Amino acid sequence: MASIVSRLSSRSLRALARRAPRFPASTNAASFSLLARSPRPAPAVQTIPARGVKTLNFAGSDEVVYERSDWPLAKLHDYFKNDTLALIGYGSQGHGQGLNARDNGLNVIVGVRKDGESWKQAVEDGWIPGETLFPIEEAINRGTIIMNLLSDAAQSQTWPTVAPLITKGKTLYFSHGFSIVYEKDTHVIPPPDVDVILVAPKGSGRTVRTLFKEGRGINSSIAVFQDVTGKAKEKAVALGVAIGSGYMYETTFEKEVYSDLYGERGVLMGAIQGLFCAQYKVLRANGHSPSEAFNETVEEATQSLYPLIGQKGMDYMYNACSTTARRGALDWAPIFEKTNLPVFEKLYESVKNGTETRKALEFNGRVTYRQDLAKELKEIDDQEIWRAGKVVRSLRPDYKTE
Repeated sequence: MASIVSRLSSRSLRALARRAPRFPASTNAASFSLLARSPRPAPAVQTIPARGVKTLNFAGSDEVVYERSDWPLAKLHDYFKNDTLALIGYGSQGHGQGLNARDNGLNVIVGVRKDGESWKQAVEDGWIPGETLFPIEEAINRGTIIMNLLSDAAQSQTWPTVAPLITKGKTLYFSHGFSIVYEKDTHVIPPPDVDVILVAPKGSGRTVRTLFKEGRGINSSIAVFQDVTGKAKEKAVALGVAIGSGYMYETTFEKEVYSDLYGERGVLMGAIQGLFCAQYKVLRANGHSPSEAFNETVEEATQSLYPLIGQKGMDYMYNACSTTARRGALDWAPIFEKTNLPVFEKLYESVKNGTETRKALEFNGRVTYRQDLAKELKEIDDQEIWRAGKVVRSLRPDYKTE
């Protein structure tokens, strides 16, 4: 399917342009980055009087959505004026959330193992030992809001040390429901006298950071597991804004972790890798060159079609391709759905019954974790499809050395 978008006639393009919705530029004056902001679409909404919170209809289901505009910086600073955000762990999410909250003017400190790799990375990012960078135990003692952003396995391993430090009056914050929901496996049981909340950005920590720097903002889910103060949800929303969310919607710890583990193993990562490899192998087996097989499998998908889905939706992408491509896609989509539905049902059950959790804890808790992971990732890197991809990517006009 060569350059199917380019085969759309100019008449069709003009017709699509006329049908495409036009959105006014945002007039929101609140600034959450020193960099330029991109205009945001303004969907038709029913406004709730409290701080501009909105109720939106998602495919027939009404849901409350909390927006960044509800919390201008002055209000955010006042709300957290007596708080110290102690960010525990400096991996992907720790990096993104910590830098964003710091740039938003909040009092943030980082807690990691002294002189480890994360400590060195934090120093490179401007965190100062003894002032904003501390060993984990000291950071927790200094903090009022404890943001536990260690890996899932590390949260389980360190909990016996961490738990006694989560004293009355503090808030315990997570970005994943894993440790709380699978407590029988993780043994993470929070003390009964603290608020326990969740803000889960829908993307990697690097994306959280990038979108913030662009003046945009990632979407996030929020949840409350334990509300001692009566203000846990409000606190979660405010922290969501502080760490760089553009808007937030409500969920539960359980639903967040089920959907997250399921999605990562499905169309977000696992299924995509499997489908890419399967299609590529069939093309190669039928005499297509590596470059052609990669272009028709990955390059056109990621560079041409998937961005259209993200910007305008699946129907728009279908409209923006040739009639032949459209007809074939419409015919084969139900076949793929029917074939894959049992696989996804099996996957969801594996998430729900804890099988995926136990596998993750076992592997990620190994002493040889990094070496074992490196071996698996190297196997993917060595696959012909991705070796061909490196050459294809080098041909892009905007290519930068990998």
